Amino acid sequence: MVEGTVRSFVTETGDLWEDRKGASASGNEGNPICGVSYKPKSQEDAEDVDLVTAFAHLTIVCDGMYSTLRKSLIRDPKIELPSFFVGLLMKRGEGKDDDGCEIALPFPNHGHVVLADPSPILFYPISSTETRCLIDIRAKKLPRVSTGELAAYLREKVAPQVPQALRGAFLKAVDEGRVRSMQNKLMPAEVFTCDGALMLGDAFNMRHPLTGGGMTVALHDSKLLCDMLAQLKDFGSKPVVTRATKAFHTKRKPWAATINTLANALYKVFCRTGEEWNEEMQSACFDYLSLGGMYSQGPISLLGGLNPRPFVLVAHFFMVALYGIGRLLRPFPTPKGLVIGVQLLMGACAIILPIIRAEGIVRVFAPFLLGEKAAMGKTKGRQQGPGGKRKAA
Repeated sequence: MVEGTVRSFVTETGDLWEDRKGASASGNEGNPICGVSYKPKSQEDAEDVDLVTAFAHLTIVCDGMYSTLRKSLIRDPKIELPSFFVGLLMKRGEGKDDDGCEIALPFPNHGHVVLADPSPILFYPISSTETRCLIDIRAKKLPRVSTGELAAYLREKVAPQVPQALRGAFLKAVDEGRVRSMQNKLMPAEVFTCDGALMLGDAFNMRHPLTGGGMTVALHDSKLLCDMLAQLKDFGSKPVVTRATKAFHTKRKPWAATINTLANALYKVFCRTGEEWNEEMQSACFDYLSLGGMYSQGPISLLGGLNPRPFVLVAHFFMVALYGIGRLLRPFPTPKGLVIGVQLLMGACAIILPIIRAEGIVRVFAPFLLGEKAAMGKTKGRQQGPGGKRKAA
């Protein structure tokens, strides 16, 4: 295995590959991607080093959320920046509660979501002695670390909302500076085709990490793509590879969109707005899961990717909303209850419908209505001789 930093795509002659009209529209006929140019990891600190060219029949782009190659394939990716995650590593034995007991998660070996103000806090064990904490901070800019603003925010705003049994270890992790941060990004998958290249992972599609669905989607996409490529004897003819994977976007969409919609919708529900309908929605969500049976098994199977069906997701989402409305109208309707109920229903629609629209309503719920060209766009690239001219790197 060779490690290095990829700088650009290359053509068949090793020259810099350039997108002619944007990969989301036709215009790259006869312009396949034939490999990459990169700087070897062993020479990353060196200056004036010539880039190395690696030729391949198929280049799979999966360079993560900060992808530098994305814009070469998708001209105008629709990326949203809703918040930051600030992470802490808490270690067992580093804090005790007021009764002198060792810190422990309320439910050992389970993930926990704290519905804090203004956005959720996550706790989950990563080993027998360590627990990771992720604090969502809704802001365009993160409080500065160098001036102590971030540490002060964590101590004064977040710590009082942390469960008492975890507060000591939380504060110690803040004091010792075991803090890391990352920008959360949302990006619906764009349909594109370009002979010689495919995209996977966060470079291709992102959702809020609240539910941890990124790896679930990435693994499913990888398995789906492997099954499509397995029918080929080799990857020598780029147009043949493109035709073999032309249904990738269509087949993955209902599955991936369910995980994406669930993550983004739950995040919006769990973020406090100060409005009564929002608080009722949060309470209804928690109590709905507490009913057990299908009311907990259905949402949990969606979260785990075991039953990622769009109709099941929408059904449970609005069942939560109707459950909340029903509670507002008991034991008998009141003007205030009716008003909050209407606001709750409108708020639920305002949360989930834009997310589904961004994913593509027809692609999510009725992909069978799409023809082959609509499913993947027009195939770009001209038929090459079988076997190709380059060996895979």
